[in-house]
Formats: sequence, structure tokens, C-alpha cells
Amino acid sequence: MKSWAKTARRDRLRHTGPTFLVLMLLGGIALPQETTLRSQSNVVLVPVLVKDQQGGIVYGLQTKDFIVEDDGVAQPIRLDEAPEGQPISLVVVLQRGRRASYEFPSMQGLKSMLDPLFSLGTARVAVVEFDSQVELTRNFTKDARLVEDDLRNLQAGDGGATILDAVEYSVNLLKKEPEERLRVLLLISETRDHGSHGKIDEAVAAIGQSNAVMYALAFSPALSNILDTGRGNNINEMHEGINFLDLAYQTAQAMRKNVPSTIASMSGGEYELFATRKKFEVRMNDFTNHLHSRYLLSFAPKNPHPGLHQIRVKSKDPGNTVLARTSYWAEDPGN
Repeated sequence: MKSWAKTARRDRLRHTGPTFLVLMLLGGIALPQETTLRSQSNVVLVPVLVKDQQGGIVYGLQTKDFIVEDDGVAQPIRLDEAPEGQPISLVVVLQRGRRASYEFPSMQGLKSMLDPLFSLGTARVAVVEFDSQVELTRNFTKDARLVEDDLRNLQAGDGGATILDAVEYSVNLLKKEPEERLRVLLLISETRDHGSHGKIDEAVAAIGQSNAVMYALAFSPALSNILDTGRGNNINEMHEGINFLDLAYQTAQAMRKNVPSTIASMSGGEYELFATRKKFEVRMNDFTNHLHSRYLLSFAPKNPHPGLHQIRVKSKDPGNTVLARTSYWAEDPGN
């Protein structure tokens, strides 16, 4: 595992004055304009994660290595440094409803993956579980043993999976943490939401307002069911012949939005799918390595037109992949 002390950039917001409404959107998908994220800033902040062609993190880039366009116009940009040993506040958000309990064995490596974070002595971790309801299992603590007990004692929930509600609840916890801490949300859930009252754009706005970094690890219930059938782990779910009602339900579900992926894309976070314990541990290792690997780019547009602005961030190396927020909303100064 790479060193947690690696110098990198931090995703954070500056508080100077309410000038812009910032709305983070998934490229090509427009959300209702009345739902916006208010940023207390006269600077547009663009946290960026850069990966090479093999998916590895690219370190050591400088301002000259990036191009940031606002509505197609290149902007003068600044790159900020993060302090060494920056403390972390992490909320682990775990689904326990629906078929999530079948994935608990794959998640057994979660505790060991969090050990490097706890070993720093400055990390604070909270645990949130959800099915049709959201519950705070453990408030922020530096005691790894308490979190280990929580993860060991996971219990199956009901038939709900209120992903959006759980994200908003967890982000509200992060908002209460000191601003100098790196705020991180780790979501482990299926790909579809079942029963949330909140909306995707509201969850994304909450992430931006709290200046949280999101990493989503998801499983597919349909794929999980197939794998468990092959392993003989879901005998109680097996039946003779084809269950056409279940097949129709799964087909309908497949057509619905992948909520964790959408939220991660809209907020500049990361999303990965896992199907086995080995895949889960690989993804968790990526998560711990990437926490301190973001660049914080910023620019100050002069006299921007009111309304939606598209942001495009490019690496001058065409082989690199850039994960970043894709837009902001500029408020009419006359309002």
C-alpha cells in the first residue's frame, strides 16, 4: 500500500462571500436549475483526480499540466497544496437492506483496509447503516476497536435501500466536522435506490456544500444472485423453472439509474463495482491510496454571465483520464 503521507492536493472550499451558485452535473445530463449548490466563494474550485492509462494515480503534476475551460474558454488557474498529515473524517455508509447481507462476507476485509487510516492517530471514523431507514451506528471515533466491532456485528435489514437518504444523512454528519479536516464519504451499497425521499441533485448539492470527497463501492443484486446461486449460498431464494415476475422486476430495475455511479460522477468522486471479496479488497486498497491524491485547481472568472457554466478539465497528456466536477451556476448579481 502506498504511503498515507504522500503529498497531494485537497478537495476543499474557501469561505469569502456568497457570489456563485455552484451546481455539479454529470456531463450531458441537465438537472433542474432551481436545485443549486450555494458556494461561499468568489473562486470556482475544481478538485481533480488524474489517472494514467493503466488506472494508476498520476502524481507530481503542476499548473502548467492542466487546461481548465469555462464554457469553452481557457482560464488562468491556480493549484493549491494540501498540508502534510492532514487529518481525515470518514463516514462509512453501509447498506444492510435487501440482499446486502449476502455481500457481508465480501466486506470482511474492510476493517484491515481501514487500519492504515487509524494508525495515523488523527483519523475520525463514523459508521452509518441503512435499509428503509438510516441509522447512526457509530459516531465519529478514533477507536479502531469500536468500528471493528460494528463491522463484525452487521445484521441483515429489511427490504429497503434508501441510498440517497443515507448519503444526505452522512454528509450532514461531515458538515459538523472542522473545516481543516479532509471529509470523506465511503458508500458501500447496491446500484439502485429503493425508497429514498431525497433526490440525486440534492445529494450532490449536499456533498458539495460539505466539501466531501465521495468513493462508492457497489454490488449488483442481479449479479450477486447469480453468483450466490452458483455457490449454493441462497438456497432459500432458489425455485424450479423461470420466475417470470422476478425476471421482469430485475429487467425494470436494470433500466433505472445507477445511483452511486451518478452521484460520484456528478460530484467528481470515484465509483467501482465489486462482485467478490478479492475485488472488494482491491477496490478498498484503491480507496485508501487515493484519499490524498487529488489536485485542487481553482480559477476566478471575470464578469461571468448568469446561469449554467460548463467546466472542462483536461490533462495536457492525452493518455491521462481526469475526474472532476463539470459545471457551476453563476448567480445574477442583480438578484
